[in-house]
Amino acid sequence: MLKSISTTLITGFITLLPIVLTLYLLYWLAVTSEQVMGGALRWALPKVLYFPGLGTLAGLALLFVVGLLMKAVLIRQMFSFSERILFQLPLIKTVYRAMRDLFDFFSPKKEGFGRVVIVNFNGMEIIGFVTQEDSSRMPDAFNDRDSLLVYIPMSYMIGGFTLLIPRKDLSPCNMSMDEAMRFALTAGITGKNSA
Repeated sequence: MLKSISTTLITGFITLLPIVLTLYLLYWLAVTSEQVMGGALRWALPKVLYFPGLGTLAGLALLFVVGLLMKAVLIRQMFSFSERILFQLPLIKTVYRAMRDLFDFFSPKKEGFGRVVIVNFNGMEIIGFVTQEDSSRMPDAFNDRDSLLVYIPMSYMIGGFTLLIPRKDLSPCNMSMDEAMRFALTAGITGKNSA
């Protein structure tokens, strides 16, 4: 009886936790946007025009406008120039470059970037993501090898290993980035076609 109750509680916890965490993240983003953008709007607009939620709407509008502007060549060049300045600043360059690279990895516009592969290692097969195929962008010591940089994620945590792996030890994997990442991070519990 006690075991049945604890199993039911754990099942309920496992069912609700992803939903609660997702909703909390969305709530946090909305509240943060409301605080930042809403504060600026309350300062700029008359009190009569402001209503709760206007900051969140302004945040979404700002994201949309920035996305539109990034399609213009001149804006992209200005952004690249400002990034080059950030890459010169001692502490900021380390943090910013790491964040930029992480978000670029998951960017839908990167073609051939982050493709899913199967790494063959001592009779085992491991899911990996190609992070660098262009040897000219790798450190000089890696340039003369017929190898790719592959990220191997660890299950149930943010982390993993980036390894230089010979092409002969890699096989294509017929999974999307999202599907493969979900599969690897949950240690395969989600299954291949889990939505």
